[in-house]
Amino acid sequence: MKRDYIKFPLHLIFHPVDTFWDLKSDNRGKMAVAYTALALVIVMMILQKEYAGFLVNDVDPRTINSLVEMATVAIPFFLWCIANWAVTTLMEGEGKLREIFLATGYSLIPVVLIYVPMIVISRFMVQEETSFYYLFNSIAFLWFMFLLFIGMMTVHQYTVFKTLLTMLLTVIVMGIIIFLGALVFSMLQQLYEFGYNIYRELIFRT
Repeated sequence: MKRDYIKFPLHLIFHPVDTFWDLKSDNRGKMAVAYTALALVIVMMILQKEYAGFLVNDVDPRTINSLVEMATVAIPFFLWCIANWAVTTLMEGEGKLREIFLATGYSLIPVVLIYVPMIVISRFMVQEETSFYYLFNSIAFLWFMFLLFIGMMTVHQYTVFKTLLTMLLTVIVMGIIIFLGALVFSMLQQLYEFGYNIYRELIFRT
């Protein structure tokens, strides 16, 4: 059973259809693995900006805020899961929120596997070799997107077209959630300032 924590995710990379089906039908997915993949991607993003070679990294390490970097990965991840669950619930998707979370988390594994060596190799690259760095980073992202597509299609038992449609709608819903969240935050901030101003007026008058 313990081997599933390593063997099963690695098998998913090259056999996504069968593995995602096992994840759904046999309940072989582990929440710990999904959380670990998410945490490792966050760590990789931070390490990339701190330690990637200067030829491919124009970020000043002194300006890096780990909490901000964490939020830029974790928030879209959880927003995707929630928005996809909301969309697919209305479109007769068979995937549960847990399965969506697992499929999304497991899809991140290629990013971790490729980013780790590329961060190390980038420190020894010359200018002519930097194109390989960007190439492999692009491969990691496209591989993630491919696995995410297969995962959503398998989990929800959709056709190719319906999977693409729901993924597009998921992105739109994510934008709506962000907009509404920003709107609520702005309203709360204005209410706070209004209440604080009233408080100051009462204090000064007494």
